[in-house]
Amino acid sequence: MLDKLGPSLKDAIKKLAGKTVIDRAAVEELVRDLQRALLQADVNVKLVMHLSQRIKQRSLEEEPPKGMSVREHVLRIVYQELVNLMGTTAEVALGPQTILMAGLQGSGKTTTTAKLARFFQKKGLRVGVICADTFRPGAFEQLRTLCDRINVPCFGDPNESDALAIIRAALPKFAGSEVIIIDTQGRHALEEDLIDEIIRINDLSRATHRWLVIDAALGQQASEQARRFHEAIDIDGVIVTKMDGTAKGGGALSAVSETQSGIVFIGSGETIEDLERFDPDGFISRLLGMGDLRMLIERAEEAVSPEEFDVNAMMKGKFTLRDMYKQLEALNRMGPLKQIMSMLPLGNLQIPDDAYDITSTKMARYKVIMDSMTPEELDDPAVIGSSRIHRIARGAGVAPEEVRDLIKYYKVMQRALKGMRGGAGGKFNMQRMMKKFGRTQ
Repeated sequence: MLDKLGPSLKDAIKKLAGKTVIDRAAVEELVRDLQRALLQADVNVKLVMHLSQRIKQRSLEEEPPKGMSVREHVLRIVYQELVNLMGTTAEVALGPQTILMAGLQGSGKTTTTAKLARFFQKKGLRVGVICADTFRPGAFEQLRTLCDRINVPCFGDPNESDALAIIRAALPKFAGSEVIIIDTQGRHALEEDLIDEIIRINDLSRATHRWLVIDAALGQQASEQARRFHEAIDIDGVIVTKMDGTAKGGGALSAVSETQSGIVFIGSGETIEDLERFDPDGFISRLLGMGDLRMLIERAEEAVSPEEFDVNAMMKGKFTLRDMYKQLEALNRMGPLKQIMSMLPLGNLQIPDDAYDITSTKMARYKVIMDSMTPEELDDPAVIGSSRIHRIARGAGVAPEEVRDLIKYYKVMQRALKGMRGGAGGKFNMQRMMKKFGRTQ
């Protein structure tokens, strides 16, 4: 969704920024471009039309604040209304609580339960997980395996068919835990006995929060799920999963209006670290190419030390081969590189996909190659010519093509990082607009 909606929104804004006169015709063209982008992302038609009317009305009737041009004023309105479209942010307290996970089978509920446990664990809280899914074969084994990886206790009983009996046995065992997360059963469709069971689990556990897990691929079909679960147990937060694999994420996001609560997290990857706290302001900022430095800094503080990851150094776009390996190693612990790069204010700069093509296996190979380089080569890759490539390859026991691949990757990253300084340049500077929009990063 981010890959498709983001560029479309940026193109609409770029087109407006290039106009010499901002009149009714320019505003109407902008609104049409926004409508097209949002409808393609499967955002609910009624919400899109409401957004369009708000942008058009405000743009044509409101006077720009002092010191702000008409163009900047219209773009500010677009930004504000897109943030409003995403809804509010549901509460995530860092204290004692019991969280009940609801959702249909296939939504990613079990994986998300483990990701959530990891989130609270990283915040320094004692976490316990209960598997109350007695419907899906292997559910307990899957959840226990995931929890074992992060050293979080998980209670369940694959031989027990009564979910309430499992929870009654588990709660006393987790009396010392600050956060208890209960993974419930899902079904292929909404059924009365499923709803009845989750109502009884909610009553028994006295859950502090009841969070609904929705697969982004469902699009607007998620509305019915959200409504039924909300009527049953009063959903107070939604987690949207698989945001990295669908263009229908807008439908799932807008379906949250059915619960009148808000999105708590977004899941957009396969690893246990790939769960992101949802912030409407930061989400829209990233879609428009303005980054989300607040989220980036939070990730960096959790994963790496200041010596390992220097945001300012990355923003300057200057780094050596030695720096590249050190920073990629740090970034690897923070999450997928593509996700991290989206948090940087790149403006209209499009980073090629091969800049993200880095894996732990590749990094290990790169390390072996760099171990065969001299200090001069690591600090100034420009000196590496053909003869040096062959010498480095012999020392590392690899083909010269692999050394060239490393240097090629380094150059791609260097160009991308240099673009951060001027990627939003020209007449319309996203960095400057970010400040005018009131972003406090």
